[in-house]
Amino acid sequence: MNIDSYYSTRKDVFERIQDASTATKLLMSLMMACFTGIMAQIIIPLPWTPVPITGQTFAALCCGLFLGRKYGCLSQILYVVLGIAFIPWFGGMTGGLEVFLGSTGGYLIGLIIASYFVGLISERYADARNFKKMALTIGIANFVLIYIPGLAGLALFMSLQGTPVGIVELLMMGFVPFIIGDIIKILGAASVSKVFLPKD
Repeated sequence: MNIDSYYSTRKDVFERIQDASTATKLLMSLMMACFTGIMAQIIIPLPWTPVPITGQTFAALCCGLFLGRKYGCLSQILYVVLGIAFIPWFGGMTGGLEVFLGSTGGYLIGLIIASYFVGLISERYADARNFKKMALTIGIANFVLIYIPGLAGLALFMSLQGTPVGIVELLMMGFVPFIIGDIIKILGAASVSKVFLPKD
């Protein structure tokens, strides 16, 4: 396959996804929710915090890239709602309302917000699909839109457990240990954008 054929195929596939029927997009959203559930099982527990390292963030960011703001966001809503309802596909094969109300509930909300933001930029600004601009976009989604609700939810959880924490301790529990892994995920998702998404 020569470079022109690659660019043409990449654009054709992207346009097919964008122009798919509502039923097809709903199915793709469900499939991406499943992908998020699978990636959530890549888990590294940390002894000093109830928040583990997982792969679900990478999946949520990719959902926005491929499905856009509406259906990328829907995929994460499905992931969260079905995980609460009856599918144990949160980190460590867990599920139920108690997980959502636990230490990681805020991060789950952040996944929904972040997928919408990435999808919005990916849809509206084709030139933002290059590596550098998308890395910046995904970086904002990851470090702002996921961590703000995530840390707020963790702080609330710790407070309700009777062990409130200060800002420094909160950051050490819910932010600092994840920075290196998140940078890798951001660069990985930006690479996905560079390779698979058209730039015009």
